[in-house]
Amino acid sequence: MSIENITVAGAGVMGRGIAYVSALAGIETTLVDIAEDQLEDAVEHAKRTADKGVEIGKITVEEKTQLLEKLYTSTSLRESMGDCDLFIEAVPEVRNLKKDVLEEADRCADGRTVLASNTSTISPTELASFTERPDQFAVMHFFNPVHRMRLVEMVRGLETSDDTIQTIRQAAEKMGKETVDVREFPGFVTSRISAIVGNEAFHMLQEGVASAEDIDKAIKLGLNYPMGPLELGDLVGLDTRLNNLRYLHEKLGEKYRPAPLLEQYVASGRLGRKTGRGVYHYND
Repeated sequence: MSIENITVAGAGVMGRGIAYVSALAGIETTLVDIAEDQLEDAVEHAKRTADKGVEIGKITVEEKTQLLEKLYTSTSLRESMGDCDLFIEAVPEVRNLKKDVLEEADRCADGRTVLASNTSTISPTELASFTERPDQFAVMHFFNPVHRMRLVEMVRGLETSDDTIQTIRQAAEKMGKETVDVREFPGFVTSRISAIVGNEAFHMLQEGVASAEDIDKAIKLGLNYPMGPLELGDLVGLDTRLNNLRYLHEKLGEKYRPAPLLEQYVASGRLGRKTGRGVYHYND
């Protein structure tokens, strides 16, 4: 299948990032969200990201123009699915929310449309069961920030067809990404490692082993991570990190039990960059 039209559901951090790289690749891309202000913010974020890309020579002025011409927004999933070749669900990591979105996308999509989820933990077989096309469903796991991170994890469900995997591989490669083929298992590859590291960093912060800044500095300089685990938690959202840990704790046992300090931060509304405060304070 030639990928000419993609719909992305969810204008949060991941959804807007996926929509950005899709439109930048010249694909007609519709970003869908129930909140108009969220969509407006996503478009402004795309403009700022593109401006920065032009400034540092990562993209050309012509590519920025193409990006803005190819990126559309909508508050109606039904209206955005007409010519959709690939649908990517990128709503928060809440099973019932994903279920609702996938069921609606399945009802609205053409029979040829491939459905994918950007989930970082939830079973693709379970998510596929929310649709009437489990053979045309797979996980397509992007990484944050999407325009910088090169990897997409492709994870098959029980009935995912080879054609479906080929379609999402083609889409990922068109967006400039590399792919890995992962067996279905809770947390896949990257989420299991990232959750362990991020949770241990919170335990160390809670125990007073070192300051947040020094924990992140040690991991970046000592282990050559591009971003510290506490910084990364703030970027992806501490609520997202907590939801992932709770799921992995349920499926894989005690080593994934969330650190109490992480639970406290989320309960207090300190979710990271999106709320202006998480482990760190943010002014923008």
